[in-house]
Amino acid sequence: MERKYFGTDGIRGRANARPMDPETVMRCGLAAGHLFRGESGAPRVVIGKDTRLSGYMVEQALTAGLLSAGANVLLFGPLPTPAVAMLTRSLRADLGIMISASHNPFHDNGIKFFGPDGYKLSDEQEARIEALMDADPAELAAPSEKLGRAKRIDDAQARYIEFAKRTLPRALRLDGLRVVIDCANGAAYRVAPEALWELGAEVVKIGVEPNGYNINDKCGSTAPERMCEKVREMRADIGIALDGDADRVIIADEKGRVIDGDQLLALIATSMLEKGQLAGGGVVATVMSNLGLERYLNGLGLKLERTRVGDRYVMERMREGGYNLGGEQSGHIILSDHTTTGDGLIAALQVLAVGGEKGKKVSEVCHLFDPVPQVLRNVRYAGVNPLDAADVQAAIAEAEKALENKGRLVIRPSGTEPVIRIMAEGDDSRLIRDVVDSIAGVLQKQAA
Repeated sequence: MERKYFGTDGIRGRANARPMDPETVMRCGLAAGHLFRGESGAPRVVIGKDTRLSGYMVEQALTAGLLSAGANVLLFGPLPTPAVAMLTRSLRADLGIMISASHNPFHDNGIKFFGPDGYKLSDEQEARIEALMDADPAELAAPSEKLGRAKRIDDAQARYIEFAKRTLPRALRLDGLRVVIDCANGAAYRVAPEALWELGAEVVKIGVEPNGYNINDKCGSTAPERMCEKVREMRADIGIALDGDADRVIIADEKGRVIDGDQLLALIATSMLEKGQLAGGGVVATVMSNLGLERYLNGLGLKLERTRVGDRYVMERMREGGYNLGGEQSGHIILSDHTTTGDGLIAALQVLAVGGEKGKKVSEVCHLFDPVPQVLRNVRYAGVNPLDAADVQAAIAEAEKALENKGRLVIRPSGTEPVIRIMAEGDDSRLIRDVVDSIAGVLQKQAA
């Protein structure tokens, strides 16, 4: 189904340009408010945001549309995406909204929706909002005597901190641990360091000075080099790098070596299996997760269920199959016993819990398998998606034939930006590099 406004994870685009311009955002709020008005009357809607400059504009436009639909709005201010999901349930709201473009630069922004159960809306629900966004606003607006009210919630950050702390075993403290936390100058810049400090850690903070422009700028989970360097400089026990809305995490061990989401899934799955807590007989990940993870889990008698890219699709498969652990190589880790979406801070706490319980360093518990060689390449394009071109399809077919029984090839358009993502993996590193180079070259000619 062709999507006009929504992509892989809500609505996303350049701030102050469609679909993230004030008029379209207002229509989005009006449509969502009307859809969730239902029989119960005025819906309750909660809104959080990250630290982008455009967050002020988007928050106000979205709120105006919701109030026009007769919704009552509770505003959290800067808060991680998983906190918004949690508080949607806690406050018995009808709808939760997070204003964020996640790991994108400051000039982008986006809108993510959560239902009353704290889970992201389905494709069908998003399609209904899309259809209403193009309707006559007068048909969706509430009568003047039933307009909504807006209110700021001052203790939202404290509520989330307490929630996150409760996911760590009660008998476990972080006393004596030196932790570097990089908050990407984003939504978790207050809550993540505070939670770690309250649990007893010595906290070294970076990426905690947002100015509206520096979110994800050479920091956070998409640029962990600064975090790794700080771990080595401070001789820290662990490094934690979140992204702009804190729903993903990348870890560094005490040697400053990066540990990606696949290794974190392996670690947490092993720990949960040992405790008899792993449900579903396996783990859910995406087509991008490394073949090494799949082989490792198979060796434990576990299966790896793969989905399309996007933590919402991981969560959907987890719910369908009764799994309680899933995630993405990029660092979205979903522990459904605690959360309804990826939560970078809670995932990091689980890593600290395993190390604390075993009395071992992060490097001793987090490197559980050797990744199969994997090559990733992004090809940016303007205008029409080049994937349907005949020469591109021919190059892909030739690559698949070369990789037959020797590896995997995944080619997909990004759901958040005009980029084609190419991934190949296999035991022959030269072969997969040649395959990716070949496809990228053809794509670049088409995109020129």
